[in-house]
Amino acid sequence: MSQETWEPPLSSPVLPGEARTDYERYLNTEELLALQKGPQEWVHRDELLFQVVHQSSELWLKLAWNDTGAAAALVAEDDLGGALRLLRRASLCMRYVTAQLDMLEHMSPWEYQEIRKVLGHGSGFDSPGVKELRPAMARLGEAFHAARERAGLSLVDLYVHGRAHEELYQLAEALMELDEWLQTWRIRHYRVVARVIGERVVGTQGTPVEVLGRLIHRVEYPELWDVRNELTARSQAES
Repeated sequence: MSQETWEPPLSSPVLPGEARTDYERYLNTEELLALQKGPQEWVHRDELLFQVVHQSSELWLKLAWNDTGAAAALVAEDDLGGALRLLRRASLCMRYVTAQLDMLEHMSPWEYQEIRKVLGHGSGFDSPGVKELRPAMARLGEAFHAARERAGLSLVDLYVHGRAHEELYQLAEALMELDEWLQTWRIRHYRVVARVIGERVVGTQGTPVEVLGRLIHRVEYPELWDVRNELTARSQAES
C-alpha cells in the first residue's frame, strides 16, 4: 500500500456528527471556522484578522474567568495549592490575550477605517470575557481575604511574615499578577486604539478615545497595591 493511500488504523470517526474526523467533530471546527466573515462579505480583507484576534481572545478570556472562579471556590475550601495552579493558567491566558493585540497593529490606519464602518458601536472595552472576569476576580478577592482572616493576618503581616505562610503569600501574589495582566491588557488595548485611529478622536461608542484612556488606571485589588506603600513606609520608619 502506498504512503498516499495509507491511513492510521483508528482514523475512522466514532463520535457523533457529520465531520470527516473525530478531531473536527469534537472541536466543532466546521461551525468554528464559519464564525468569521467570508471573502464575499469583507469590506476589507483585514476583517479576517480583526475577527480572529477578537474571537480567539474571547475564548482565552472564557478559560481565564472559569479558572478564576474555580480558584475562588478552592480558596474557600482551603485548597490554596489547587487555586494557585488555576490562577497561573488564568494569568497565562491574559498574557496570550494581550500579546494577540500586536496583530492589530499590522492593519493600515487608513484601511482600518473601512472596517470601522461596519463595527456599529462595538468596542473592545465591551468584551463579555472581561465582564465575566471581573466578578470572578471579586469572588476570588473575597475568598482570599477570608482565608487571610482565618489565619489571623493583616495584609502587612502577611507580607512581612510571608515565608511562614508561603501558600497564602503566593496566593496574594497570584492575585496581583492576574490584576496586573488585566490592567496591562487595558493599557495595551488603549495604545493599539490610539495607534490605529488616534487619541484625539471619538470612538465607536461616541466616547473620546482619551476618555477611555482613563480606564487603564483601574485595578481590581487596590488594597494589594496599597499595601506596598505601607511596607515601604514601615521599612523606612525602621531604618
